[in-house]
Amino acid sequence: MSPMPISPVKVGIIDDVQELRNTKPSTIPERFVRDRTERPKLATCLLSPSDIPIIDFSKLTSGKRDECQNEIKQLATACKDWGFFQVINHGIDLSLLESIEKVAEDFFMLPLEEKQKYPMAPGTVQGYGQAFVFSEEQKLDWCNMFALGVEPHYIRNPKLWPTKPSNFSETVEVYSSEVRKLCQNLLKYVSMSLGLQGDTFEKMFGEAVQAIRMNYYPACSRPDLVLGLSPHSDGSALTVLQQVKNSSVGLQILKDNTWVPVQPLPNALVINIGDTIEVLTNGIYKSVEHRAVTHKEKDRLSIVTFYAPSYEVELGPMPELVDDSNPRMYKIYNHGEYSKHYITNKLQGKRSLDFAKIQCKNGN
Repeated sequence: MSPMPISPVKVGIIDDVQELRNTKPSTIPERFVRDRTERPKLATCLLSPSDIPIIDFSKLTSGKRDECQNEIKQLATACKDWGFFQVINHGIDLSLLESIEKVAEDFFMLPLEEKQKYPMAPGTVQGYGQAFVFSEEQKLDWCNMFALGVEPHYIRNPKLWPTKPSNFSETVEVYSSEVRKLCQNLLKYVSMSLGLQGDTFEKMFGEAVQAIRMNYYPACSRPDLVLGLSPHSDGSALTVLQQVKNSSVGLQILKDNTWVPVQPLPNALVINIGDTIEVLTNGIYKSVEHRAVTHKEKDRLSIVTFYAPSYEVELGPMPELVDDSNPRMYKIYNHGEYSKHYITNKLQGKRSLDFAKIQCKNGN
């Protein structure tokens, strides 16, 4: 959600996938059909809940020392080995989760001409449309997005905040405030899991940047040919994903070079580590590459919050986490510059992190 202007780009015609789904095309438009090496191999089974890291937030905040320390150890393992985890008992009122799901669904069900009042301009990441498209030849995701900058207020574009549904803005404000508190608290325990002071990230981040994006993945007659969202890692510190109830399974993470489908637990929130934490921890905690796939019969709707440092902050590996056994991997850089780099390049796995890596001389 960088506030910096970027040059206009030509993206060609981008079909609205909800409108495409409604016309029930006999073939998928070529611009959505992925090259064979990119096509998803649709899984027939999921990881069982016992395989997926689960963090009980209530144990972190219970005030019971042993219980908290044990959960922090679980958090460290989840961050180090997976780069993502699910949070249960997170403290956000379930009625608020239902409210944000309702306004998101109501927005996407509006007529196309109403949604197009809030267009996502090419090369930007706020509004309605498709982000990360930079050429007329680029393959498109089978997804409609609606994204907004939330905090600080100067990153907002008031013209893009919809008037329908009537309670959209109020619901987003309240929801975002609660998710912000959760991110701040989780980062406290992430810091402690590294042997650092709990307020390390809070002091470092300044006035944290927060954005929300709603993703609508209509059913697709050929889910084996398309991707809902291209593989990528997030440029944030933490990302919080809420999947709307009764949606199809779509999230996949890259684990040990295998795409693993993930079924969110009821009322849980899925958290993933972003590139910022990978840099700050000097690779001890790595951001996770993930993507979304589609379903032949069921739609999927997700609500994603991105939480990151202020654009003014200079970032690099924390000195406490750099030593002979873990030499410095990343340079010091301005987070605003990295954010600009991230949103002005298409999603390509973890390639955006090359911006921050220390380049070895002589190819070594």
